[in-house]
Amino acid sequence: MNIHDLSGSSEAKIRYLDGDYRVIKAGSFVRCAQTGKPIPIEELKYWSVARQEAYIDVLAAVKAEQEAQE
Repeated sequence: MNIHDLSGSSEAKIRYLDGDYRVIKAGSFVRCAQTGKPIPIEELKYWSVARQEAYIDVLAAVKAEQEAQE
């Protein structure tokens, strides 16, 4: 699935855990906390347990961590 396949899909609600996550509300994607772009659930690799946020890639995750340290 790619981002263009997500039109009409629903956003999932997820509880982010260490090395895993739990789906609270079913859906096909979550949104990146840095960019707002949709992330298909099967492509979700980066998140913050402390902030309960998902990130589209490692750069977005690092940026969020840097901002949290400021």
